[in-house]
Amino acid sequence: MKSKVGIPRGMFYYDYYLLWKEFFNNVGVEVITSPKTNKDILNRGVHTCVDEACLPVKVFHGHVDYLKDKANYIFIPKFISIYRKEYCCPKHLGLPDMVRHSIDGLPEIIDTEINLRKSNKDLKESVIHTGKYFTKSSRKILKAFNKANNQYKEYSKLMSRGVIPINAVGVYEDLNLKTKVSTNNYKTNILLLGYPYNIYDDYINMNIASKLRQNQIKIITAEMLEEETVRYYTSKLPKRMFWSHGHRIIGGAFSLIEEGSINGIIYISAFGCGLDSVLIDLVERKAKEYKIPFILLT
Repeated sequence: MKSKVGIPRGMFYYDYYLLWKEFFNNVGVEVITSPKTNKDILNRGVHTCVDEACLPVKVFHGHVDYLKDKANYIFIPKFISIYRKEYCCPKHLGLPDMVRHSIDGLPEIIDTEINLRKSNKDLKESVIHTGKYFTKSSRKILKAFNKANNQYKEYSKLMSRGVIPINAVGVYEDLNLKTKVSTNNYKTNILLLGYPYNIYDDYINMNIASKLRQNQIKIITAEMLEEETVRYYTSKLPKRMFWSHGHRIIGGAFSLIEEGSINGIIYISAFGCGLDSVLIDLVERKAKEYKIPFILLT
């Protein structure tokens, strides 16, 4: 019987789900994913998570609670750094421990540490550590990861061609059908900005993407931009940006504003987010400078 790994549909799911799913499948593990966020998931999260946590963390707890009786393991990596000399949000660092001490009756949590602050070489150790739960062969593990990573790179290419994760995440089997970008002549281009777990979770953002499309508005997200472009614009800041997602948000917004590629910005933020308190101010100031309409939704 295959081991089953549960992947909660929240937080870094919207960044790396396709990579994780392919990797686990390649080492012979069945992946169980929680359903899209709904009222039941949210209620589970509210009842199990500490009151002080932000909404996305509560939603994540709800997804874990849903999965706890359906898998042998739950994959909740501890993200410290995904880029050299940068850090992730503190909530990602403590997420496995928060979940472990908040929800009863959990299966074993695979809380692999992802810390690339000093070198990308540490990723190899993290991959092997994760794979060892299911096979003793390091060679098989690395081969499985390399194959999964190649698939993930193809997915990343789709994003730069206009196939944003709103369309692609969760329908991996249909990615080959998503390569044709819509040729609709949109009159308005809107940058939908924020952390991926806010802008790609239809329940959290009240299905804003569909509402914009129904009004013939083209959606652009920061994830659709090349990494080199994003980092070029953040390099112009007076001080170095230490948050990896901050690079994506600020660099993406600044590039599109300065290039005149957008007609407005909708920033979706979780109330009380410490990092957003800085990022929102930077984006709003730049938008005002170029007379680009800006609205914040929390």
